[in-house]
Amino acid sequence: MKLIIANKLYSSWSLRPWMLMTALGIPFEETVIPMYFPDSKARMLDVSPTGKMPCLVDGDVRIWESLAIMEYLHERFRDKGVWPADAKARAHARAVANEMHAGFQALRNACPMNLGKRFAPRDLGSDVADNVRRLESLWAEARRRFGAGGAFLYGNLGAADAMYAPVVTRLDTYQIPVSSGTRHYMDAVLAHPAFVQWREAALAEPWTIDHYEEGWTAVETFHSGAQQTNHPRHPA
Repeated sequence: MKLIIANKLYSSWSLRPWMLMTALGIPFEETVIPMYFPDSKARMLDVSPTGKMPCLVDGDVRIWESLAIMEYLHERFRDKGVWPADAKARAHARAVANEMHAGFQALRNACPMNLGKRFAPRDLGSDVADNVRRLESLWAEARRRFGAGGAFLYGNLGAADAMYAPVVTRLDTYQIPVSSGTRHYMDAVLAHPAFVQWREAALAEPWTIDHYEEGWTAVETFHSGAQQTNHPRHPA
């Protein structure tokens, strides 16, 4: 299988299936097509009908949407644990993943994924605050009902965690205050070997996108090979 993705430093949708496949030991080859070059759109259109990444190619099967990729992986590798084995947990996880796919627009628009910097916190407005409250409630419910067997939403890392991994990075990058329980879950995601591998590769990329940082004040800049430290947060 081949997974074609965009910049690891910024592409939240690319991170999702890449992290899931890496964490679950599903083998694949990757190709990175960097964004905002003169030929970027044409190269992406050669791969995906939407001209957006990621896209999974498995023989003559081509899937160009992150959540659809995860469903394909579930069908292709039933024993890997893409979704929880328990039917109630699996239904909940799918609802949670679809909510991420369709929602949290205020947070996603205000805070682009950027793994190379940490920014000074600021007031992001009531819509972002509402998004964060919903995230915290959603994660806490999943952990309380289904996550007793491990550090992730449904015990072991699966599709729902991969869907929310870019949001975890946003909360960290923009230093958005969260509860201690939320921070504990975030730390588990950020410390997972699959995410650490992605972040190291992201920091080694030669491309940066300046407009992703407009209006923000960087207080830390991360470099390849440098260990990122998680600074204490003030719980909400």
